[in-house]
Amino acid sequence: MAAKILLKEKQEVEVVVSQYDELLLLIDDAKTLQAMVSEGLVEEDMEMLATDIFKKLEAGYHKLKVTTLLAGKHDKANAYISIHSGSGGSDAQDWGKMLLRMYTRWAENKGFQIDVIDLNQNGVAGFKSATLLIKGLNAYGYLKKERGVHRLVRISPFDSSSRRHTSFASVDVIPEIKTDKVIKIDDKDLRIDKFRASGAGGQHVNKTDSAVRIIHLPTKIVVTCQNERSQHMNKEAAMHMLISKLMELKEKEHKESINDLTGDYNQITWGSQIRSYVFHPYRMVKDHRTGAEMGNVDAVMDGDLDYFIQMELSKLTDDK
Repeated sequence: MAAKILLKEKQEVEVVVSQYDELLLLIDDAKTLQAMVSEGLVEEDMEMLATDIFKKLEAGYHKLKVTTLLAGKHDKANAYISIHSGSGGSDAQDWGKMLLRMYTRWAENKGFQIDVIDLNQNGVAGFKSATLLIKGLNAYGYLKKERGVHRLVRISPFDSSSRRHTSFASVDVIPEIKTDKVIKIDDKDLRIDKFRASGAGGQHVNKTDSAVRIIHLPTKIVVTCQNERSQHMNKEAAMHMLISKLMELKEKEHKESINDLTGDYNQITWGSQIRSYVFHPYRMVKDHRTGAEMGNVDAVMDGDLDYFIQMELSKLTDDK
């Protein structure tokens, strides 16, 4: 166990060292270019080369800065990300589907592993809710500030009159907390429901009550898993997610025991969106916390979120 922990710490340090070394090489390239210009060795493509080096330097600096900022207790952990479509029928459910694709593309670009934990596809156009487990170094650190309400403004493809609609979806992010401690949860505090899986997954999944929903009665926290092939595996995955949620909540509330947690804990407060994605009458993605804006909406929906993540992490540092 100790060797496994040391190996993980070694890999984490190697990531930072690698990013630092790449930055030093780019600085050396910039110095070489400057020396060539000083000696009058100017070539036609020198300006293009200088621009390329500067862009790589800037990107490398921000990448290293973000990595060093991820020093929170659970920042290096895997992340559960849950998306819940707001009211609004097909438009809202389609917006949830778009966000799921956005975060999936972002994770794929990072080289992270993606496990689908739950996908409630009762909607015609998209889904009502979905939960992913994003596995990779610093996954939670990157995604933790994505928690909140996300707003979409567009001409609805489901409106025969082509009117503009506003849709909302909530995003919740918690770390996958792994611990050697035995977490005791009283059976009387749990309500476990079994039901038929609604998503894709093969005949066995869809023809048996393999999906599991667990409600922690004292806190009203609900977790669902229906992606695994058996009820036992779904229950195990759901309990793992529930423990992660309760452990995070216990730390936030400074409680000594999970049994001390009571109350209706809603992770997201509606009415206070953190980011707007506007497709009409203009095209713009704006983060309302930092003021960060990007006009290339299509790139953002394809997973280009690093600019917003960097701005939010930098803001946290500035606030200290």
